[in-house]
Amino acid sequence: MDILRPALININGRVYRRNLIKEEHFEEEEDFSYVGPPESEELAADEACDSHRIEQTDKGFRCAIDVPSVLYKYIIGKKGETRRRLESDTKTSISIPKPGVEGQIVITGSHRSAVSSAVTRVEVLIESFRRKQPFTHFLSFALNDPQIQEGFLRFKEKVLEQCSQDHGVEGSIFQNPAKLHLTVGTLALLNDLEVTKACEHLQECQHFIRDMTEGKPLPLEVTGIEYMNDDPAMVDVLYAKVNVKDKSDTLQVIADRLVEHFVSAGWMVREWDRVKLHGTVMNTLFRKDSTGEDTGSAGRQPMKEREAFDARNILKNFGAYHFGGFDMNAIQLSQRYSTDCSGYYTSAGSISFS
Repeated sequence: MDILRPALININGRVYRRNLIKEEHFEEEEDFSYVGPPESEELAADEACDSHRIEQTDKGFRCAIDVPSVLYKYIIGKKGETRRRLESDTKTSISIPKPGVEGQIVITGSHRSAVSSAVTRVEVLIESFRRKQPFTHFLSFALNDPQIQEGFLRFKEKVLEQCSQDHGVEGSIFQNPAKLHLTVGTLALLNDLEVTKACEHLQECQHFIRDMTEGKPLPLEVTGIEYMNDDPAMVDVLYAKVNVKDKSDTLQVIADRLVEHFVSAGWMVREWDRVKLHGTVMNTLFRKDSTGEDTGSAGRQPMKEREAFDARNILKNFGAYHFGGFDMNAIQLSQRYSTDCSGYYTSAGSISFS
């Protein structure tokens, strides 16, 4: 058995030590212990009550936590070890629904402080393993306006006519025109309840977006191309630049405000100081997998073998290419790996600018 180096994780302002215990032939198991400053049991109980209601019953105290079923196994642990350890350490009983059955994890105990402690430790486990789940949805600005699609198809045709002799340039690495978009941020929504809550959270953003757009669609121009890495001869992602026609930073501010709103509620993990607004037009992920998607979240994408392409002639010949302009009027909560009747991603929810 090898003990890997400990790490610290901050959950709701409290710091925990994470010890990874790796055994041959088994998955990693994570154990957490609180290493912050000492606090009274009363304060710990109050903190738990901030996010979850602890009810008094005839037999003691009870707290129910909404947990997606995909995360149950991390609370149970290998052969039930994690749950038994939690119950032993906190002197509580932890009831977990059957695998695949959506419901609540119920924690009961004789003392409020004990239930509070168990709730906190379960939350830490949930937060840690949630971050390891692949994202399922993303906030997107659709760029699939007919004029932009037409401009994109002309761009593809001309690039293949003039640059197909360049290394790695072929039709398979071009974006699907019906799915042209800007990604604002990604979310891992693990059951229908979380999708509903995320949609409600998106609706909360409508007031500040309409204040910024003055209740009107936002006129945009899609002009020019750029690449992601440092070497134009070895490019994986080529993207179109999108700007507001009046040269204001309204679109950037809206995107940043949306991310801030979702990060503060725990639905997103901040990856950059500012959202990188880019409309992917070519991506080497598409070469071997037509369902590959650029979502602006490279850190959470599965690792795949990629063959870069030489974009030097494309940049020289089409660096200022004009794809077109249109009035953007919505932000979508889009479902990953999906397609609606228009060819765009299926929308779980949306809000309009006007």
